[in-house]
Amino acid sequence: MIRGYFSFVLHCHLPYVLSHGRWPHGADWLFEAASETYLPLIELIDELVEDDTSPQLTVSLSPVLCEQLADHRFKDEFEQYLNERIAAAQRDQTDFLHEGRARMHSNAADTERRYRHIQVRFRTFHRDIPAQFRRLAEAGHIELMTCGATHGYYPLLSRDESLQAQTQAALTSHRRHFGMQPRGIWLPECAYRPAGEWTPPVAIEGKRSSFTRPGVDQVLVDNDLDYFVVDSALLPGGLGANLDAASAEMHHALADRLARGMTVPAGEPQLSPHEVYQICSEDATRAIAVFARDAQTGAMVWSGEYGYPGDADYLEFHKKRDPGGHRYWAVTSRQADLGDKREYIAEMASDKTRIHAGHFVSRVREILTAQSSRTDSTGILVAPYDAELFGHWWFEGPRFLKEAIALMAREESIALSTLSAHLDRTEKRQTVTVSEGSWGLENTHMVWVNEKNEWTWYLVYEAELVMAQWARLWRDTPQAQTDELTAILKQAAREVMLLSASDWQFLIASEAAVDYVEDRLKEHYRDFKELIHLAERSQTAGGLSAEDREFLQSCQTKDHLFDDIDLHWFAG
Repeated sequence: MIRGYFSFVLHCHLPYVLSHGRWPHGADWLFEAASETYLPLIELIDELVEDDTSPQLTVSLSPVLCEQLADHRFKDEFEQYLNERIAAAQRDQTDFLHEGRARMHSNAADTERRYRHIQVRFRTFHRDIPAQFRRLAEAGHIELMTCGATHGYYPLLSRDESLQAQTQAALTSHRRHFGMQPRGIWLPECAYRPAGEWTPPVAIEGKRSSFTRPGVDQVLVDNDLDYFVVDSALLPGGLGANLDAASAEMHHALADRLARGMTVPAGEPQLSPHEVYQICSEDATRAIAVFARDAQTGAMVWSGEYGYPGDADYLEFHKKRDPGGHRYWAVTSRQADLGDKREYIAEMASDKTRIHAGHFVSRVREILTAQSSRTDSTGILVAPYDAELFGHWWFEGPRFLKEAIALMAREESIALSTLSAHLDRTEKRQTVTVSEGSWGLENTHMVWVNEKNEWTWYLVYEAELVMAQWARLWRDTPQAQTDELTAILKQAAREVMLLSASDWQFLIASEAAVDYVEDRLKEHYRDFKELIHLAERSQTAGGLSAEDREFLQSCQTKDHLFDDIDLHWFAG
């Protein structure tokens, strides 16, 4: 008897890094994710299908990631990257053999075999990773969601046109890569804002004026999307809704909004995260469904401190052999210095993967059984994660996924399901009001706007405003719609979207690659400003100079994505 449904939801995303450096920050991030997460994910799905198990995964691929994976520059440079990784593993084997370190020699040999296998798979797939996800979706083994086009942080973008552009560019890109309209969207950082009064966290043109805005859900409804995912803490009565004024004051930029917008009536019961709910659009003509992240199982997988990835026998992420950067050591202990890490033993890690998958499935069974007993209905446990956890951050993660899905498929009380499939089987849904917030720290926006990174929003808000003004001018002045001005403004729109990626604020807040991120932000802002100057000269000086055209072409080459970008999206 089925007591409930289960859905792994994996969000694949990296910011735009092509043509913006390689190592230690830049395109190597993309190459690592492709070799350690995306290709292994495709392989584990194929292996499950070969074993007569359809995993029914829901997979979100951000449009900016798809644009990069489909780019010939990625394909060529990824081949070079794989050759470099193979050569480094070969050098390590020679060194370990001379040193008489048999276990380390074996680890290096395994690493070489793994990268050679990845290279063969990549070539077998005709170097087209998005096409493989499309193949699996068309066969019914996974569902593909979309995401904000460049991972813009929806609640904090200052203009409704920006949210429309992020969403419409995402849908256009998704249809181009996958040949289908997505039903669901992964809101970047699972960040949501309801309709109501909005105050920007920093001044726009010198003012922090409040004004009424439609909710993020209205934008999704306008674009015919059926569902999105939030953290369960944002449901009525959720823990994330209980921020008081005292805690809000710690975050000066959003203090007034957090205290006002994220408090719920005292004593309001916590809604179950294992049901699907709906939010009605402002005109009440259509509802959009909301799935909630299960926090209990989330911590078991996500937490490096308390969860499975921190197990002593798993591969240590932070210790790498120089040169080459390969990892050959075990976690050993979370408290151990890198110099005290012991040699990795693959067999021991494999045993732990099976144990942890079994424990995970048993916990899912307990939760769904309890849910069914309380409500006399079959709910769904939604387990959303950044896909890069599996394989990149947690080397054994893909094996864990495969083991857990295979075990789940054999459970009589659990049925695997995509989110859309569960949506179709639940016609009656309770209407709720979801609180503002994210899946970040304390379920607020504090990771993406704080004293370390609030300066970035001044750049974003200025660019958003100027882009909207020029897009409206272009739309409303047919004689201005020359090929030259159109090309300039389309490239300016790309720069605004890249500038708006939530990754930049996250990396600054976490103090990771800060110099690289600050350079990227300033570069996109500077290029945008210069493109607007080109637009002005195109209008008033009778055309561009040779130097102007060279600059435009360099921007188009460097930041080459969304060929089908539409200026109407930015005009409102």
